[in-house]
Amino acid sequence: MPRVSRQQTERNREIILQVATRLFRERGLKGLSVAEVMKAAGLTHGGFYGHFESKEALAAQACQQAFDQSVQRWAERTAPTRDRQGARRVLIDHYLADTNRDLPGEGCPAVGLAGDVCHEAEDSHLRRVYTQGVHALIDDYEAVMDQPQPEARRHTALVEFALMVGAITLARATEGDPLSDEILQAARESLA
Repeated sequence: MPRVSRQQTERNREIILQVATRLFRERGLKGLSVAEVMKAAGLTHGGFYGHFESKEALAAQACQQAFDQSVQRWAERTAPTRDRQGARRVLIDHYLADTNRDLPGEGCPAVGLAGDVCHEAEDSHLRRVYTQGVHALIDDYEAVMDQPQPEARRHTALVEFALMVGAITLARATEGDPLSDEILQAARESLA
């Protein structure tokens, strides 16, 4: 069997990471096996350990990539806005959109991975990566707050971010019931 080129190896690793990033957000870390990730990536299970030490190593890198993607999307969405209030509104409208509820594989990793990460040891690599990602999103959200006092900005950012994460979490958990839409609508109205 011919050896795979270094470039192909790097492409395969990136494919595995992209697929895992999406699937972990959709199904959670515990709800997904290495074999399922590799199958979805179109690769054999045996090749996994040539790219990652373990499922935990993949999970931490996928978590990092998911947060990096979210930070980048937030920057792209807010770039055309003219002021902080406009940027805040764009982030709220996007975050609390039906599509964010309905497409968890593309959604915020703070929501998609929280249930698994909260069961990780405090000093686990995955928990550290997750916590850094949440810090990054909160810091970015705080930057669009229109309050002059830093303490008030931080407080408002924490409250509003927690409200949005909680609303999407509950809306996903109750999807299919009218309550799901009510939760999103109430959160949008509260943040108006």
